Amino acid sequence: MDHPIANHAVDIEKSPGTLNVSSRSTSEENVASEPAPPLPIPPTLRTWNQRIENLAGLEARGIKRVLPEERHAASGSAYAQMAMLWFSANISANNLAVGLLGPLLFGLGFTDSAMCAFGGILVGSAATAYMSIWGAPSGNRTMIVLRYFMGYWPAKLPCFLNMILMIGYGTIDCIIGGQILSAVSGGSMSIVVGIVIVALISWVIAVFGMAIFQKYERYAWAPQLFVLLILIGSAGRSFNASLQSTDLLTGEPLTGGPLTAARLSFFSLQLSVPVSWSAASSDFYVYYPENTRPWKSFSLTMIGLTLSFMFVNLIGIGLASGTFANPAWLEADGISSGALILAGYDGLGRFGKFCGVIIALGLINNNVPGTYASALGFQVLGRYGKMVPRYLWVCVIVLIYFVCAVAGRNNLFDILSNFVALMGYWTMIMVAIVLEEHVIFRRGKMFDWAAWEDKKVLPLGIAAMVAFLLGWVGAIIGMYQHWYIGPVALKVGGVGADIGVWVGCAFAMVVFVPLRWWELKRFGR
Repeated sequence: MDHPIANHAVDIEKSPGTLNVSSRSTSEENVASEPAPPLPIPPTLRTWNQRIENLAGLEARGIKRVLPEERHAASGSAYAQMAMLWFSANISANNLAVGLLGPLLFGLGFTDSAMCAFGGILVGSAATAYMSIWGAPSGNRTMIVLRYFMGYWPAKLPCFLNMILMIGYGTIDCIIGGQILSAVSGGSMSIVVGIVIVALISWVIAVFGMAIFQKYERYAWAPQLFVLLILIGSAGRSFNASLQSTDLLTGEPLTGGPLTAARLSFFSLQLSVPVSWSAASSDFYVYYPENTRPWKSFSLTMIGLTLSFMFVNLIGIGLASGTFANPAWLEADGISSGALILAGYDGLGRFGKFCGVIIALGLINNNVPGTYASALGFQVLGRYGKMVPRYLWVCVIVLIYFVCAVAGRNNLFDILSNFVALMGYWTMIMVAIVLEEHVIFRRGKMFDWAAWEDKKVLPLGIAAMVAFLLGWVGAIIGMYQHWYIGPVALKVGGVGADIGVWVGCAFAMVVFVPLRWWELKRFGR
């Protein structure tokens, strides 16, 4: 049976007798807002656009709110799809590669790496699960929901950052997929060709939108889980669960301050990966019934995220621990992360290479939701972006991360260790502001979700913008990256650690409450 929620995304747009949201608005939304007059579109372009949007299965809707009467009654299987979506999207090699960094970059032992990974995943997943609760009640995408907490204009900054974030993850997915496919071919296929394959398939699925990628994610987890279990069986005997934390430069055991610094940095890095979905998590729930319980969205999202991240990270940590005693794995790691993953299948012959291909194609599971969300971001940014159909923005996004992947294909570890942590700073600051506005200033109050474009109803966002920017100041003085070390970060453990996410959140949370109180008292919204 097809997913009722996903299918409804198409039925709304194309079936006769239903509302065409691209050309009309309901009286409810007209009362709440006064949209700018539409921009003129050449007749030829309009005709071609209509032909493309009438393709079977293609989602024509962009950021327009999904009204309650346009939703579909959700079944138990449709709600289970909430957890399945996140499990399928994140049981992928890019998240496995983050697990490699515990032993290989921070020098942490198996147990230290596993505990830091589990703790960071729990915190980051909880933040994303919290942001997911707004999709079904509002019918609005995450960056539209953010307008109710940060204001119409200030919310555009996180939207722009989220587009960069999703493009960055698309780049990482393409690089790792290209590395694995190149390793499977024994080097006869270049990494660039592998990147083309991953990007092209991601483009096809993301162009068609919600209905197609929900169906894809519903089944795509099964082959991934199968080949990852095969990987555990093949490589598990070389996992070194007794590996101790060691200074990678001196070979001495890590103790005291340096050990604490390494643990804190890896914990923060692991937190940054699941929390990166927080700026998109409501996007995929807008077709669910308006009365969907927040606890249901939260718990199912949390289950899907934590199970997938913990599973693949533990495999990554195991592979990294094995490089210290297995020369073949160490040599493979010197080639690429993809080669190390494929080395785990040594001894399985052609079947092992087949498993490697499945692992590489599994990165598409992770790539498609991010591509979909970042394309919507262009429409949120402004009037001109909203004029361009979603499927065209998908083409732009895929082209951008394809070019970035080709350019950065030999620098994956630098991208992972710097980019992922850097993006974690602003997402946690955003979640902290939303949480404080919700708990302190909006408790028990109703939201007018129809006013999603009405600047006169939405908050001005003065407090949110100041808190967000000052939170970034805190993140800068607390960050520890190859290209910059903040003065506060340098004090941790005597050697330095990345505490940017914590200092940034603290700055934002302290500043936001008094400024928001003043804003409400002064402007009333």
